[in-house]
Amino acid sequence: MRVFLAGTSFDPSYGGPATSVASLARELAIAGIDVGVWAPDQSVHCLTSLEQYGIRCLRGTLRRASLDYGVTDIFHDNGIWRSHNHALSRQATELGVPRIVSTRGMLEPWSFHHKALKKRLAWSLYQMRDLQRATCLHATAKQEAVNLCRLGLGVPIITIPNGVDIPADAELQRYRTSIVGNKRKVALFLSRLNPVKGLRMLIEAWARIRPPGWTLNIAGPDERGHRAEIERLVLLNGLADDITFLGTIAPEKRGYVYATANLFILPTYSENFGMVVAEALAHGLPVLTTTGAPWAQLIAKRCGWWVAPTAEAIADALREATSCDVSTLREMGERGREYVRVDYSWPVVARAMLDVYKSMTSPGSSAILL
Repeated sequence: MRVFLAGTSFDPSYGGPATSVASLARELAIAGIDVGVWAPDQSVHCLTSLEQYGIRCLRGTLRRASLDYGVTDIFHDNGIWRSHNHALSRQATELGVPRIVSTRGMLEPWSFHHKALKKRLAWSLYQMRDLQRATCLHATAKQEAVNLCRLGLGVPIITIPNGVDIPADAELQRYRTSIVGNKRKVALFLSRLNPVKGLRMLIEAWARIRPPGWTLNIAGPDERGHRAEIERLVLLNGLADDITFLGTIAPEKRGYVYATANLFILPTYSENFGMVVAEALAHGLPVLTTTGAPWAQLIAKRCGWWVAPTAEAIADALREATSCDVSTLREMGERGREYVRVDYSWPVVARAMLDVYKSMTSPGSSAILL
């Protein structure tokens, strides 16, 4: 089977999809699938390490990349709204090749209503039709699938989570050894600095609690000058000694940043999955996030807090979390680590996606709502 896997960007600064699409490509290749990867910004140069698995990093325009790759059994597009997504829809229709679209949370209510006028216009001009022409749509969580169903597109929807790489126990221990003796515990936010991530709520909550003995590290690339806005809030609330901005974290440094924290916080308004939540759990961190992210299991698995996306609710959970001793937080983190090891490891996710591909290419078969 030959799969043409398209992403908007593979630059790490693009966020979760850059990592998850690349990791899916790797696992599919390990499973014996012929995979070509392409993005319109030509960021496949970030994926040259994948070539060792036989993956083809395709360059040039979509048409050029498709011609270079040759006969394709599946087009797998990640994201919507962009001109290249529309072009891929048109190309798949012209060639009669099945196409799966991972909507990547871009049709979640919060996201759909952001820049609503522009999106409504695009929806009526081409986007709705492009999705109706897809063989199936892919959601990464049950709630995203429910929201897609409400659009009435008449296209099968499958639900498969993103995967996560599980670091080795020895690697985690090596990182943790480096912080033995630290007097202050660390809460970590690691994501894009974007209004949807809810940092204003987090700063307000932190100002209410001011947990003694704790530091908040804010890491991730700035988007649209949002970091300056948050830095002003930090100063306004007199939190400069308690909050540190780490900037963009290089991929090879992310493991250390996760493993040397005690608590992970994602105070988001909307996530279709929340890749950083899975990564934090994989590194043995308990997680505090909101109902804007599909992680209700944090409560069931006793590995974190899942609260309403309000400063008050985040403050209440933060008060409880920062009152826990280090051993309690570590036990929660280990439960979370085992949870993602069983349900979210990349080999498990890739096998599920491969089953969908096979159903799409089998005569008389279609994707099933999972």
